[in-house]
Amino acid sequence: MIASIGSDLDQFFDSVGTFFSNLAGLSWGPLLLALLCYAAYLTLRSRAIFNAVQAAYPIEHVRWRDVWGAYVAGVGINQVFPLGGGTLVQYFLTRISIPASSYPAIIAGIWCGLVFDWGVNLLVLAFVFTQGVFPKPPDFSELPAFDLAFLASHPQFALFLLTALAIGVLVAFALLSSRVKAFWARVRQGFTILTDRDRYLREMVTWQAAAWVARFAAYWFVLDAFHIGGSVENVLLVLGVQVVAMLVPFTPGGAGVQQALLLTVFAGAATAAEVAAFSVGQQIALAAAAVGMGFAALVLIFRFRSFREVVRRGREHRRTEDAAVVP
Repeated sequence: MIASIGSDLDQFFDSVGTFFSNLAGLSWGPLLLALLCYAAYLTLRSRAIFNAVQAAYPIEHVRWRDVWGAYVAGVGINQVFPLGGGTLVQYFLTRISIPASSYPAIIAGIWCGLVFDWGVNLLVLAFVFTQGVFPKPPDFSELPAFDLAFLASHPQFALFLLTALAIGVLVAFALLSSRVKAFWARVRQGFTILTDRDRYLREMVTWQAAAWVARFAAYWFVLDAFHIGGSVENVLLVLGVQVVAMLVPFTPGGAGVQQALLLTVFAGAATAAEVAAFSVGQQIALAAAAVGMGFAALVLIFRFRSFREVVRRGREHRRTEDAAVVP
C-alpha cells in the first residue's frame, strides 16, 4: 500500500514537472477563455442553487451573492482539501446568510441540483464507456491511482464503504434536529422547488443546462490550450473522468484518479508529454481559478480571513444552535 501511494505521488509530481517545462508551448488565449467559461459555469450553477433556496424560503430575503459566495468558496476549498470539506463550508455559509433558515432545509435545497446533474452524468458515463478508450470498471485495479485501484481490487470493501457512507449521511441528517417530525418537515421545505414542475424547469433546469454548456466550453478551450484538441468526444471523455474522480473523493479534486484516467484515455491523441502536461495542467489552472474566487468570496462577502476562521466559526455556530434546542 505504501509503495503504491509513493508510486502515485512520483507519477503526479513527474506530470507536474512536465507541465511546468511545457509552459512555453501553452496556448494562453484558449486557456484564458477556458477560465472565463469556468467562472461562468460556477456563476450559472449558483443561480440554480439560489432559486432552490429562495423557493424554500419565499418570504426571506435571500441574496444571490451570498449563495454564489458560499458555492464558490466550497468549490475552492474542495480543490485543496479532500473528502468534501468544501461542501460542508458551503452548507455553513449558506445557512448563516439566511438567519431564519435551518441546515436540513438548506442542504435539501442545495441537493435539488443533483437531480439534473446526475442525469447528465449518467449520460456522459454511458457515452464514454462505449468509446473503447475508457477503461471498464474491472480494469480500474490496473490504473496507477492508489485509491481507485484499491477500491477496484477490493469490491467487497468498496461496497461496505459506500454502505457506511450512506448510513453516515442518514445519521448525520437525523442528528440535525432533536425532533424527527420537525427535521423531515424542514427537509421537505428544502425540496419545495421540486414539487412545482414548471418552476423547477424554469428556475433550475434552464440555469443548470446553461452551466453545463459553459463547463463544456471551458474544457474544449482547455484541450485546445494544451494541444490535445477540443472536440465533442474529447470533452465528454474529460467529463467522464471527472465523474469517476468525484466518486472517489480521497484526494483534493480527485487528483490521482484524474491523472491516471486522462493518461489512459488520451494515450493515442497526443504525445506522452502533452498528455502528462494536460493531466495536471488543466486541474492546476481550474483549481487556481476556483481557489481564487473562493478566497475572494470568503474575504469580501463573508469577512473571513482564513479557512481556519471559517472552521472555528462553524463549530461555534453549531454549539450555539445545539444549546438553543429545547429538549
